[in-house]
Amino acid sequence: MRRISRAVAATLATAAVLAAGGCGQPAPSADPLERPADEIRLYGSDGNMLNAVGDLLADYPDALTGMKGTTPLSRLSQSFRDRLRSIDSQLKDEAYAGEAYDAVVISALAAQIALTTDPKAIAGQINGVTTGGTACETPGDCLALIDAGQDILYKGISLGLGGFTEQGEPSASTFGILRFAAMNHLDSRQTQYVPAGDPTTATTKRPPAPGTPSTGGQLTIGALLPHTGDLAGAGPPMFAGALLAIKEVNDAGGVLGRPVKWIDGDDFTDGAKAKGTVERLIGEGVHVIIGAGASSITKAVLPTVLAAGVVLFSPCNTAAELTNVDDKGLYFRTAPPDGLQAAALTDIIMRDGVRRIAIVARDDAYGKGLMDSVRDDLIGAGLSAADIKTVPYNTDEPEFESLGATMRSFAPEGVLIIGYDETAKALDSILKVGFTSRAI
Repeated sequence: MRRISRAVAATLATAAVLAAGGCGQPAPSADPLERPADEIRLYGSDGNMLNAVGDLLADYPDALTGMKGTTPLSRLSQSFRDRLRSIDSQLKDEAYAGEAYDAVVISALAAQIALTTDPKAIAGQINGVTTGGTACETPGDCLALIDAGQDILYKGISLGLGGFTEQGEPSASTFGILRFAAMNHLDSRQTQYVPAGDPTTATTKRPPAPGTPSTGGQLTIGALLPHTGDLAGAGPPMFAGALLAIKEVNDAGGVLGRPVKWIDGDDFTDGAKAKGTVERLIGEGVHVIIGAGASSITKAVLPTVLAAGVVLFSPCNTAAELTNVDDKGLYFRTAPPDGLQAAALTDIIMRDGVRRIAIVARDDAYGKGLMDSVRDDLIGAGLSAADIKTVPYNTDEPEFESLGATMRSFAPEGVLIIGYDETAKALDSILKVGFTSRAI
């Protein structure tokens, strides 16, 4: 409880700064009478604040104009953006690209420090790669320091604010507040970067000393990320970030004198199918698996991963319940937990003057966890429980035909959708009954 309250306190302190700074636009009136009855504010979260989701609403080319939401997002340099597109020239989004890059690089550096490809030894070094030591930002610089016998502090793309906690997740991170503009595409010029979390919660525990140098094989890293399924739209930047990291680690000499091997894999945004991918990757000798994409998929495959004794390292799991999951020290993530995102979303909604809101969310670890956290934070911020309607939906067969009528009956001032690619179908139902997004 103490760790959570400190993190939320840090986020709320940031919210006060945001309230003072604003977005460079006039503050909206909180009076609902000043808005047309059919005009609502739309909000999203990290699973749907993507150009790929906007592209699915071809029948409503400007319907998302003004929609706002949050995602863990570091300020990416133009150099990193250019390098990503050298991997995937068609890349539309960049969410979690930095986190995927860092997950691969941290794993490689941990193996180099451990002097072995043994997964448990790698896991024992991962937190230490991000704390203490001499700061370094690139695989080449970090590997050179390790070879010189120095302790390192990898800063990387997404770890500029703080290292990992004892639980193997960021102690502090940056959220992007994103906004859709014309043609349902995000306007990067309007993106705000908001620090969240508490760097003092980073672990101070020293990693174990490396053992005898291994004569074992090549470090093998496998992917368990969404090529297909409901989260497929979020997959390309993660694959691009991971593949860029593999390239740059290998360009710097690889790990233990050999190039790192990458094995592709799809999590299908489906627990049963993802287990099949995990079993295949384990059969092919992976030491580290990068994934899964969705928190619910990680929960589904974690027993199989732990039984095999390999590392599972997700760039985008955000479910708060994974912080204290029984993972035998083999699960890590570069994405911050949803308690921080909930506070950021609550701040946006309250500053917009919304006093009656519907929350439509996936009924899984990610959606329900974030929905409940936002609801609790909104009530804590002064909204009445009666003015918050929660609408969880089945993730296997989402049904949105009646969603528009539900919104009509509730008459919200704002709608927050916590979902993946299926968000487009939910919005289609809301737009069909005549609601429009409030652009300002």
